[in-house]
Amino acid sequence: MYNGSKLPKLLSRDAALDTKGCARDPSLIQDTGSGGTMVNPGGSGQPPAAGSGSLSWKRCAGCGGKIADRFLLYTMDSYWHSRCLKCSCCQAQLGEIGSSCYTKSGMILCRNDYIRLFGNSGACSACGQSIPASELVMRAQGNVYHLKCFTCSTCRNRLLPGDRFHYINGSLFCEHDRPTALINGHLSSLQANPLIPDQKVTPHP
Repeated sequence: MYNGSKLPKLLSRDAALDTKGCARDPSLIQDTGSGGTMVNPGGSGQPPAAGSGSLSWKRCAGCGGKIADRFLLYTMDSYWHSRCLKCSCCQAQLGEIGSSCYTKSGMILCRNDYIRLFGNSGACSACGQSIPASELVMRAQGNVYHLKCFTCSTCRNRLLPGDRFHYINGSLFCEHDRPTALINGHLSSLQANPLIPDQKVTPHP
């Protein structure tokens, strides 16, 4: 399921403002659709009204410089040069690579890096609780888990680094408790996956 809000379109100094933006928390990310306004908890979500030079000489939240370009971006209650609004992980210019951005734990992220770091929902796939950006996590098939929640669905023992596991229809199984169908070869296309912990990226200063 894709939950993202649209990046702001490039704003022209000469045009009426059309504002969209990125949300700060996965639970608050919504699809704004066309003509929507920025989803932004803790802020008004809309830039100042157009007219009377309201867009002239805005400061970029990224570099701090004046924005004298013909086009600029507005998101997270700030104005940006299009070249300065970048993913904290891959450094891609967010206005050019897609139509979504996310922010969590001080990072501004493209959709791919957000999902890579926080999973599809930003929460543990087992318990549903939020996962702090600094916490070690376990991953399986694009889902992210707290270390303590990465357990076998049958015996409830934690799966540890180096253990082999099976991920079947959203459930984790240790090598010992894998379903009988696997042993009999009915699901022979499924391979055991080596378990490797992965630490999330922290913001760069």
